[in-house]
Order: sequence, then structure tokens, then C-alpha cells
Amino acid sequence: MKIDRERDWPQKNAKSTKKNEKFTGIFCVLCVLSQLNSAPVHKETVILASGSPRRRELLAEMGVAFEVVTSDVPELDAISSPGMPPVGLAQENARRKALAVAALHSDRWVLGADTVVTLDNCSLGKPISLDEARLFLEKLGGREHEVVTACALIEPTGKRHEFYDATKVTFRKLSPEIIESYLAKVHVLDKAGAYALQEQGEMIIERVEGSRTNVVGLPTELLAKYFQAAGLL
Repeated sequence: MKIDRERDWPQKNAKSTKKNEKFTGIFCVLCVLSQLNSAPVHKETVILASGSPRRRELLAEMGVAFEVVTSDVPELDAISSPGMPPVGLAQENARRKALAVAALHSDRWVLGADTVVTLDNCSLGKPISLDEARLFLEKLGGREHEVVTACALIEPTGKRHEFYDATKVTFRKLSPEIIESYLAKVHVLDKAGAYALQEQGEMIIERVEGSRTNVVGLPTELLAKYFQAAGLL
């Protein structure tokens, strides 16, 4: 019997075409899913209104998306504002930093912060010389003091959140030899109180009561609550 293959061909071709259309459709869906998965997800970033490398490190460890924008706003200290208590001093400096940057980036979240070391209700800021740093360490040796870090967090709406944390730090008794050794190992002129917990801290510090990151430069435990509430963390 002679088989008319030309007559059967359209039916077979129709089946093949449907099968190809099915595979093509699946391929297109996979392409779209692949593009969605590879598309960058926008995460709102916070502006850190501070040039402190320690605060940058702490925010990075928290997993917060941020960038650094600093201002030339002058910081207050115990000399320029002798009647201001240490907590008020830290709060005012944090507020000034945040407001100065927020004025130029009004549609962004802005974080300002300031840290002061307080002993006998007096503020010990960043020493202006090694002689002053040596004097600070002599005062702190063998005693308990407080480290206060104040934060000012400004929303894109302009709403401002201000808060601070205080940590108690007790120093070992410091001999002149230990002080000189510490000053030789650590650059202290950019650090409140002339010391850093995270740099050779075991040489001079006996005990820390409270947030350790607060001593370094940010109360991350407290700050995380604000970031989580805002969806930034």
C-alpha cells in the first residue's frame, strides 16, 4: 500500500509546532524569573554625619546600608561651653552634625553622633596634644568614669529622634611607664578621653559595665531598635 506522506505531514507538523510553543513559553517564564532575581533591590541608605572610622566600622558590622557625609560645623567642648553638662554637650554636638547634613539632604535619613568621656561631671574631649592626653590618662587611672554617646537620627520627614547611652568604665592604676607605653602604641589625639577601648584597651582598662560599642562610638544595641522600626535594618 502506498502511504501518502505529504498528506500526513501537516498533522505531524502541527504537533511539533505546539510542542515548540510550549517549550518557548517555559523558556520565556524562566528568563523573566531570572531577570527578577538578578535585578538590584533598592535599600534605602542612611547618611552618617561623622568622619569617625570607628562609627563607620560599627554601622558596617550592624549591616546598615550607609554613606558618609561630613560637615564643617564646629563642635562644642568643655572650654567653649563650660557651663554645659557632659550629656548636654554630646547631645548638642550630635544634633548639630545631623542638622547640618540634613539641611543638604532633606530627603534622606541622617545620623549624627558624639562621644564624651566624663569624670567628676567634667567632660574630657579629644586632647589637643600629647601632654594633655597624658594628663587625661593620669586623671582616669585607677578610677571609674562614664562614656556617653549621644545620637540624633533625622527622618526624611524632618522628624528628629535624640537619645544617648552611658557606659561605666573603670581604669587600672596607671604608672607613668604604662601611660608612656600606651601613648606610643595608640594614636589618641582623635579620641575622647585620650584612649580607645578597641586599641590596646587591656593595658589600661579593668572593667566595662554597659555597652562596649557605646564606648567605641555608637550605642548599637539602642540604635538597632530605631533602625528596625524604620525598616533600615
